[in-house]
Amino acid sequence: MASPRLETFCCPNRDAATDFVVTFQPTLFSALSVGSAGLSLIFTILQILPKRKGYRRLGQYPLPKPASSSRILFIISICDILGCTGIVVRSSVWLGLPNVVENISVSNSSDVWPEVFCVGSAMWIQLFFSASFWWTFCYAVDVFLVVKTSAGISTIILYHMITWGLALLLCAEGVAMLYYPSISNCESGLQHAIPHYVTTYAPMLLVLIANPVFFIRTTTAVTSLLKGRQGIYTENERRLSTEIKIRFFKIMLVFCICWIPNIINECLLFFLEVQPDISDSSLRTVRNVALITWFFMGIVNPMQAFLNTLAFHGWTGLDVDLSLQRRRELAWDSVSTSAPATGGGYNPMVGSTLLYQGHIQEGKKNTTGNGFHPSDSISVLSEGGSESSTVELHMSSEQRDADGESLENS
Repeated sequence: MASPRLETFCCPNRDAATDFVVTFQPTLFSALSVGSAGLSLIFTILQILPKRKGYRRLGQYPLPKPASSSRILFIISICDILGCTGIVVRSSVWLGLPNVVENISVSNSSDVWPEVFCVGSAMWIQLFFSASFWWTFCYAVDVFLVVKTSAGISTIILYHMITWGLALLLCAEGVAMLYYPSISNCESGLQHAIPHYVTTYAPMLLVLIANPVFFIRTTTAVTSLLKGRQGIYTENERRLSTEIKIRFFKIMLVFCICWIPNIINECLLFFLEVQPDISDSSLRTVRNVALITWFFMGIVNPMQAFLNTLAFHGWTGLDVDLSLQRRRELAWDSVSTSAPATGGGYNPMVGSTLLYQGHIQEGKKNTTGNGFHPSDSISVLSEGGSESSTVELHMSSEQRDADGESLENS
């Protein structure tokens, strides 16, 4: 799991609330964490591997380079995978070598490796899950900017600088304050620990508060773009708009399920920490709820990796075809411009693949002042969605173009 309490646990003179939850049934907790993280890791990797079925359906069209948001979703999955790997390693070591955990609690011990492993694994997990939070926020910003301003491909390098820079800076600052003056002799009290908790939960709260705002404003702009694309709002446009809304809802639902328990648990532990005696009988209910949410966190935190892929792409199946990876790279390299214009102002390739929001349509009638086609903005939002609906959108748009041509010829 990803909790600042596990980093606080690395201090021998940890607070009573942290010691209470971390030392309660540690074997069971580590077993649940490694099981959840291991399953999430396996299924996430299977989800993001290329599949045969997807390429057979869309094989008649060349695959363009992925949009910025497509890359962002892939990077989020990579961050989640690396975070889950850290959980698997740490929980496995704590299960197989219980002496490591016991030696952390020994003050003035000559063996520093248990503390080094504790701090290193905790920082690894915090860093990559924090980066996942920042990338999730950048995804919401990116889709809003693309749809609202029709800006084409966003600057992915800028997102890298923001996410990794902030993740590294906040993680280093929080850990430096927590382990001052040294790991074996941390300062006592809440004052030195609060900056660490703030740097851990700040990106999480940012996603919970800001992402719904960006998603709501994006879906509002999507409706206008869909209506303006053909001048009508057909069943296909309505279906695409609904899929986009459902996709945003699933992303936020997964995030809330995986991380709201952390906020609840932290509030309960802070409440216990300020009490003179956390073992008082009047605090029994608070202690029980804190333990329940603690174990729930150990299960759902690592499951974010797999649940995110379901929210992003749906279930992609198990029909993995690694031999197509080279084919995909060649297709991305060979396709740098859009398909030829097709009369009605709508690109069938964009309608069928829904992968690339930045194609500039030369010779199209229905373009904006900078040559950007409105349908390209929509494609970024529905990538990874239902393949069947994607193909239906292509067929319907192609049929409208054919009907328009037949009317002109007659």
